[in-house]
Amino acid sequence: MTHEPADPETMTPEMAAQVRVWRVDEEYTFRAVAQAATDLWGSAWGSNQIYGIELCTAAAEMLGEDPHTDAWN
Repeated sequence: MTHEPADPETMTPEMAAQVRVWRVDEEYTFRAVAQAATDLWGSAWGSNQIYGIELCTAAAEMLGEDPHTDAWN
């Protein structure tokens, strides 16, 4: 199965749910979220912290959650 590169603009509900698991449930850092997304879906960003923040923000918003709550931060 081919996945789209991890991009907040093309995030699917399934991708958002996975990002939530990494960040909220498994307490990954933003850098670790970025690297995990890069490893799973492919991107050129690697472990870029800003990329991780953007992914988490997009995922939280897609899931109807506030990305600024303690769970996401």
